[in-house]
Amino acid sequence: MRDLTEAKTLHVLSKQQDDHLDASTLVSEFGGRFSTQLGIQLDDLDAVEIYKWLLAALLYGAPISEKIATHTWQVLERKGLLMPGNIIRTGWDGLVNLLDEGGYARYDHKTATKMLAVSQALLDCYAGNLNHLHAAALDSDDLAQRIMGLSKGIGPVTVQIFLRELRGRWHKAMPPLAQLAHQAAQTLGFLPQGCDDDHQLALARLQDLWEKSGMSLLNFPDFEAALVRYGLWLRHQGNAIKNPK
Repeated sequence: MRDLTEAKTLHVLSKQQDDHLDASTLVSEFGGRFSTQLGIQLDDLDAVEIYKWLLAALLYGAPISEKIATHTWQVLERKGLLMPGNIIRTGWDGLVNLLDEGGYARYDHKTATKMLAVSQALLDCYAGNLNHLHAAALDSDDLAQRIMGLSKGIGPVTVQIFLRELRGRWHKAMPPLAQLAHQAAQTLGFLPQGCDDDHQLALARLQDLWEKSGMSLLNFPDFEAALVRYGLWLRHQGNAIKNPK
């Protein structure tokens, strides 16, 4: 995923220079959970909403811009294709056409295949309900493996994106801190330098910081998402320096 608006970036960087940029300000400026941005509500663990988020995670998990992934999800939403049965009835050709309509042409074939496989596996093994998958998982590692097992081509990045926003709601959703979030947290001074190899410690430090800011741990995924967005911006800046126009 990529994309940050220039206005937000300049505002936050200016604030960072003038004052210490705290966690809540970062979320306020860069935005919180990607699911919330899409209008998906995960708080009540409604099976339909969780499935919607899994579809979105499949789109965001490819090395494609956030803008294109978001637009493609909105195309699926407008067509009412946010249930496993509807995805299967649309078929591979229909899904490819809709992915192309969303601008997802580069990964349309692979993604259509994954969407069909995931939907069929959910119906066959978990009655179409991802809460059943979570209940069947033995622990956090088994949960991640079961999600990857829904379709060939679902990797750790997609799983991390999906489970990150269910942290604190599914008790077995304990994905590692994303590398982008880790790098952003160090750059912003939320984490000390030199703790690159201990992501569990880094996660615990960030959760403690979030709580000390007066925030609920249930909303910690908002902080993680904001850090990911900032990390994407740092990556973009690094690529711009390496490959100037």
